[in-house]
Amino acid sequence: MTQYRPPLLNLPPVVKNLLIINVIMLLGTMVIGSKFDFDIDRLLALHFFKSEFFRPHQFITHMFMHGGIGHLFFNMFALFMFGRVLESVWGPKRFLLYYMVTGIGAALIHTLVNWFDYMSMKNALDAFINTPTPDLLSQFVREHVGPVKPWVYDFINQWAEYPNDANTTNQAIALANRMLEGSINTPTVGASGAVFGILLAFGMLFPNTELMLLFPPIPIKAKYFVIGYGVLELFLGVQNQVGDNVAHFAHLGGMIFGFILIKYWQKNSNRFY
Repeated sequence: MTQYRPPLLNLPPVVKNLLIINVIMLLGTMVIGSKFDFDIDRLLALHFFKSEFFRPHQFITHMFMHGGIGHLFFNMFALFMFGRVLESVWGPKRFLLYYMVTGIGAALIHTLVNWFDYMSMKNALDAFINTPTPDLLSQFVREHVGPVKPWVYDFINQWAEYPNDANTTNQAIALANRMLEGSINTPTVGASGAVFGILLAFGMLFPNTELMLLFPPIPIKAKYFVIGYGVLELFLGVQNQVGDNVAHFAHLGGMIFGFILIKYWQKNSNRFY
């Protein structure tokens, strides 16, 4: 008698284990955070290398951390839909290598972009410290920090009434320094870089496969879907809206490293699996 097995149990091994690991990591993060009051993101999420919390292993571990159920669901849904196809074509070893390379590559691109953002913020902070005024602090917050709690602008407005008060000026400088420190200590989590690499690979291997969009519910060829997604991420990344917490250049980094790796494989193999 042939036993029926649900489709989930027939997943290729790497995709199946990645799904399990990512779910376990999110559940573990929730349990550890609530039961032991320990922020595991400090240890495993990717921090900017200027941060006191940065560790080299975070270039790998951040790929298995997520910011919530919604974040996890969309990444794992894309891994489930497209990753299983790629693993069936490439095999487990090549698919896992591709997944890790695109995820780490995305983190490297993200770190590089963060370096430019950090230098811009640091230069603005130095300019403010050299000539501390309420207007410069307000500009620093608007251009480099983004949405803040109302008390910050209340403080700036109160300082504007007594701009020569030395004590308030020192408080303003300390506040700006804390904002820079908070920026470099902001962690990055998620498998999105590797997932975008998977989307790129699917579009390259199966360019004319039609995908059904959710919004709007229309069919679109995989190659156009991937190109459109890439252009959108580039636009959002270049736009660089202050307060946007999506790592758009990490997504692009996953696609870039995926493209390079696929082209390398194609060049060095008679048949591309």
